[in-house]
Amino acid sequence: MIKNFDKIILLVGLMGSGKTSVGKRLAKKLNLPFVDGDREIEKASGLSLVDVLKCFGETEYRAGEMRVMKRLLQGEPCILASGGGSFVAEQTRALAKEKAITIWLKADIDTLYNRTAGRKHRPFLKGSDEELKSKLAKYICDEYPYYSQADIVVETKEEQVDLTVNRVIDAINSYLTER
Repeated sequence: MIKNFDKIILLVGLMGSGKTSVGKRLAKKLNLPFVDGDREIEKASGLSLVDVLKCFGETEYRAGEMRVMKRLLQGEPCILASGGGSFVAEQTRALAKEKAITIWLKADIDTLYNRTAGRKHRPFLKGSDEELKSKLAKYICDEYPYYSQADIVVETKEEQVDLTVNRVIDAINSYLTER
């Protein structure tokens, strides 16, 4: 088990990759606080993510997301689940390289689709099933090159969350051993 850990563990990946569910259980196992980047954006704005987008548009949403991530990445060690697109911002990636161990929870399109279909709280994934798959495919094409810059990659799949958490812990231990 990881001991005397003094960095933030930043989970990155697309919506539905498991950042929140894996993050909460990982935090419990490592005895670290869990912080959800999306919830922090809602707290900072006083609005739901859907309402932030409606009121301010995507450009201001992303600027606010970057400000929140900057603040969180300068905080105490924790498990931090980033917003889906926050790692795309160069400033966030640079700060994460300095302040955190980054873990990409990589999922294929079918896993992402199964985990996000019908979820009303995902403002970037509105539309029919066909539109959802199309949007996910575009996000994969656009964002996976950024996520690939993470320190660690862990494939997520249709399995019990605790199995994924154990694989994340093993990957962190391997990464720390190699350094």
